Amino acid sequence: MPPTTEQAQFDPELLLKLAKYRMPFGKYANRLLIDLPEPYVVWFSKQGFPKGELGYMLTMVYEIKVNGLEYLFKPLK
Repeated sequence: MPPTTEQAQFDPELLLKLAKYRMPFGKYANRLLIDLPEPYVVWFSKQGFPKGELGYMLTMVYEIKVNGLEYLFKPLK
């Protein structure tokens, strides 16, 4: 089971992984998850995130975007 969002904030390796994680399919294939447009991530949250690691990473991106924390990832890119 993946760590919770609260646990992730204390795991620098997980945040680094998120900073480099790319969307594997769809209109935004190969784009960094953190660079996905917010409306797309919000749409995903309403439809239901995929299962597994991708879903967990998208959940983290959703929390980061709705809380305006994208700027934290600029130095990690």
